Amino acid sequence: MKITDHFSPNFEERTHPVDTLVLHYPDMKSAEEAINRLRDPTAKVSAHYLISKTGEIVRLVPEEKVAYHAGVSYWRGKSSLNYNSIGIELDNRGHLYGPESFPDTQIESLLSLIEVIRIRHDIPDYNIVGHSDIAPARKKDPGELFPWQKIAEEGHGIWSPLLCKLPIQNETMFSPSARDYLMAQEALTHIGYQLELTGHENEETEYTLTAFQRHFLPLNITGLLDAETLQSLQIIKELY
Repeated sequence: MKITDHFSPNFEERTHPVDTLVLHYPDMKSAEEAINRLRDPTAKVSAHYLISKTGEIVRLVPEEKVAYHAGVSYWRGKSSLNYNSIGIELDNRGHLYGPESFPDTQIESLLSLIEVIRIRHDIPDYNIVGHSDIAPARKKDPGELFPWQKIAEEGHGIWSPLLCKLPIQNETMFSPSARDYLMAQEALTHIGYQLELTGHENEETEYTLTAFQRHFLPLNITGLLDAETLQSLQIIKELY
């Protein structure tokens, strides 16, 4: 695995151990444009790595340093995840200019990189997340076209084959109750998301459900608590 260094000035010293891996896309038209942005000292953003569509890996910040990729964030009881995470950008036009799928060559490079990162750091499967998972009110990346299932099947992250076997539901017959909303909110917080347990529909629950659906139900991104989402939440909750 070849890695090319184009170091960014946007970093600081790390004082916390790495236990989380965050995957992103830059929402830009090319890898070159993204690298320039991540190396711009006035932008004050960065990531540890960027992987081009053709599979080239660029290191922007050494893993032992803090990169500025997560921003305001939360996952499984920890906030400000820049300080305990490694960020990988996948060259992709994203929702701003796309969306577009991730080429196999890019994903193969990502899998190789994740493998060596996890040798160096104790990162559990449940802490391999997207930017949208840790900042659901602000972010959509790496998006619903990212192959979370494939990544998990290769040994990195959480997935369940039961998600592909859920029965087709007649959603017009499903009207979630307060108990359903409370069950969903409890499952979301157990998985790692941050939200208040209210037992009713609200904006916070909607964008958190959207993030969950984007990760685990990419064909059903509505932000609504339907029967499929409620069943999926219970399936995934058992894996955390």
